[in-house]
Amino acid sequence: MANSALLVIDVQQSFFHREYWQEQDYSRFKQNISRLIAGCQQQGVSVVDVLHVEKEGPFSLASGLVARMPFLNHQAAHSVHKHVHNALTESGLLAWLEDRQITELIVSGIRTEQCCETTTRVASDLGFNVTFVSEATMTFPITYGGVTLSSADLRHRTETVLANRFATIKSVDECLQALTAMAV
Repeated sequence: MANSALLVIDVQQSFFHREYWQEQDYSRFKQNISRLIAGCQQQGVSVVDVLHVEKEGPFSLASGLVARMPFLNHQAAHSVHKHVHNALTESGLLAWLEDRQITELIVSGIRTEQCCETTTRVASDLGFNVTFVSEATMTFPITYGGVTLSSADLRHRTETVLANRFATIKSVDECLQALTAMAV
């Protein structure tokens, strides 16, 4: 689909070096995002790698960790570095999408409630039609005010606040079925 792009947000080795990293959902995430990437590529959807960069620590370029996680082996149509939570601000991605007349974005990646959700909100505000594939996102429990939200809680919360406002929420299968139907 020439007017669609899959954003693979922050699926980078930097996360392996954060204190909150957990393996609990990693296997499921790897399977789901790999299936989504392969299916999108089969349908002619541009796959864009987005990597987060900070000045210091495991997200700095000097760390050598701002690289895709080892299981990713796709050929990206485009790659960008971002320095804020959303993938569209100051990364050059917005201009790249506009130059190609891409109007449909599919969001996947790491931290469901942070960079993936923020990118979805900004993209929607900019006029993109956004599909949020939460089972192809991953996050980690967060504690605030003495209450810990599990990864499942955060995923549900993100789906709840995005659905019918900023994005359509789909499973990997639903997303790929929709792309196939659009191609017919």
